[in-house]
Amino acid sequence: MSLKLHARIDQQMDDSDLFFLIQKSNKEAFTIVYNRYHKQLYLLAYTYLKDRDMSEDAIQHVFSKLWEFRKDIKIKVSLKNFLYTITKNYILNQIRDNNTAIKKNYELALSVESYEDNLFDIIEQKELMMLFRKALEMLPLQKRQVCLLKMEGDLSNQEIADKMQISIHTVKTHYAQSIKLLRAHLGKMLISILFIILL
Repeated sequence: MSLKLHARIDQQMDDSDLFFLIQKSNKEAFTIVYNRYHKQLYLLAYTYLKDRDMSEDAIQHVFSKLWEFRKDIKIKVSLKNFLYTITKNYILNQIRDNNTAIKKNYELALSVESYEDNLFDIIEQKELMMLFRKALEMLPLQKRQVCLLKMEGDLSNQEIADKMQISIHTVKTHYAQSIKLLRAHLGKMLISILFIILL
């Protein structure tokens, strides 16, 4: 690394340069990293532990290990990811110590994360479907009927042709033209996402 050991240290230095200095036992660089990530790691710990003192203990443990093993640590991704990983590992170790309260908090935090992710997915799908419905309303009646029967009714071209009493060629033409119009209105990527949802 080209960074000199006696280079001027400031708050704007990137993590890789700071960690290089930490490995050379530079306490000023360590303090900058501590201040940079303390709050984020504390919030991560508190999400699972639900206890201020235990969360603070977790962070102190993480940073003490960072300093203690600074010369031996090999970071493959980033310093931030490394700190997050050892914080999570510390929490998991607390759970393995049969602390029922911590285990319940951890499971609750995981379930909340899962629920929020699912909720956002549902909201996004509903919003996309609303846009899709509005775009469908802009199509001529016969084209709109073909799209609805094919996408929502899951009918084959032959079944649509029989139901609407038109030829298969007409069904294919209407559908191809409808897709072209919908893509022009919604965008190619959005219409592809909608097809995945409808399937």
